[in-house]
Amino acid sequence: MIGGLGFGELVLVFAVLLLLFGAKRLPELASGMGKGIRDFKRSVNGLDDNSLQSHDEPNSIAPGETRTAAPVQHLAEAEPKRLQD
Repeated sequence: MIGGLGFGELVLVFAVLLLLFGAKRLPELASGMGKGIRDFKRSVNGLDDNSLQSHDEPNSIAPGETRTAAPVQHLAEAEPKRLQD
Protein backbone atom coordinates (compact mmCIF):
# COMPACT_ATOMS: atom_id res chain seq x y z
CA MET A 1 0.00 0.00 0.00
CA ILE A 2 1.67 3.18 -1.22
CA GLY A 3 0.13 6.52 -0.27
CA GLY A 4 -3.18 4.92 0.63
CA LEU A 5 -3.48 3.20 -2.77
CA GLY A 6 -3.99 -0.54 -2.93
CA PHE A 7 -2.62 -2.95 -5.52
CA GLY A 8 -5.63 -2.58 -7.83
CA GLU A 9 -5.43 1.20 -7.87
CA LEU A 10 -1.69 1.13 -8.61
CA VAL A 11 -2.24 -1.25 -11.55
CA LEU A 12 -4.97 1.04 -12.88
CA VAL A 13 -2.76 4.14 -12.59
CA PHE A 14 0.12 2.34 -14.31
CA ALA A 15 -2.19 1.15 -17.13
CA VAL A 16 -3.49 4.69 -17.72
CA LEU A 17 0.06 6.07 -17.78
CA LEU A 18 1.09 3.34 -20.21
CA LEU A 19 -1.82 4.20 -22.52
CA LEU A 20 -1.18 7.94 -22.36
CA PHE A 21 2.59 7.97 -22.82
CA GLY A 22 3.44 4.62 -24.42
CA ALA A 23 5.99 2.00 -23.47
CA LYS A 24 8.98 3.90 -24.92
CA ARG A 25 8.23 7.22 -23.29
CA LEU A 26 7.37 5.95 -19.79
CA PRO A 27 10.97 5.15 -18.67
CA GLU A 28 12.15 8.53 -20.00
CA LEU A 29 9.49 10.30 -17.96
CA ALA A 30 10.35 8.34 -14.82
CA SER A 31 14.07 9.09 -15.12
CA GLY A 32 13.34 12.76 -15.79
CA MET A 33 11.15 12.95 -12.70
CA GLY A 34 13.85 11.21 -10.65
CA LYS A 35 16.49 13.69 -11.81
CA GLY A 36 14.19 16.61 -11.07
CA ILE A 37 13.47 15.38 -7.55
CA ARG A 38 17.18 14.74 -6.93
CA ASP A 39 18.12 18.25 -8.13
CA PHE A 40 15.38 19.76 -6.00
CA LYS A 41 16.62 17.96 -2.89
CA ARG A 42 20.20 19.06 -3.59
CA SER A 43 19.16 22.68 -3.98
CA VAL A 44 17.07 22.60 -0.80
CA ASN A 45 19.95 21.04 1.14
CA GLY A 46 22.36 23.56 -0.38
CA LEU A 47 20.16 26.44 0.72
CA ASP A 48 19.92 25.02 4.22
CA ASP A 49 23.70 24.63 4.43
CA ASN A 50 24.34 28.14 3.09
CA SER A 51 21.84 29.77 5.42
CA LEU A 52 23.29 27.94 8.43
CA GLN A 53 26.84 28.97 7.53
CA SER A 54 25.92 32.63 7.18
CA HIS A 55 24.19 32.67 10.58
CA ASP A 56 26.92 30.74 12.37
CA GLU A 57 29.73 33.14 11.44
CA PRO A 58 30.36 35.52 14.34
CA ASN A 59 30.85 39.22 13.77
CA SER A 60 34.54 39.83 13.32
CA ILE A 61 36.14 41.92 16.06
CA ALA A 62 39.83 42.67 16.00
CA PRO A 63 41.87 41.38 18.96
CA GLY A 64 41.88 43.93 21.75
CA GLU A 65 38.88 45.76 20.30
CA THR A 66 35.76 45.99 22.41
CA ARG A 67 32.31 47.07 21.44
CA THR A 68 29.99 48.77 23.86
CA ALA A 69 26.41 49.77 23.39
CA ALA A 70 25.14 53.26 24.03
CA PRO A 71 23.76 53.75 27.53
CA VAL A 72 20.03 53.17 27.82
CA GLN A 73 17.90 55.60 29.76
CA HIS A 74 14.85 53.97 31.26
CA LEU A 75 11.55 55.78 30.96
CA ALA A 76 10.99 55.79 34.72
CA GLU A 77 14.30 57.60 35.26
CA ALA A 78 13.86 60.07 32.42
CA GLU A 79 12.76 63.59 33.19
CA PRO A 80 9.30 64.40 31.90
CA LYS A 81 9.16 66.84 29.03
CA ARG A 82 7.25 70.03 29.67
CA LEU A 83 4.75 71.24 27.15
CA GLN A 84 5.19 74.81 26.08
CA ASP A 85 2.00 76.85 25.70
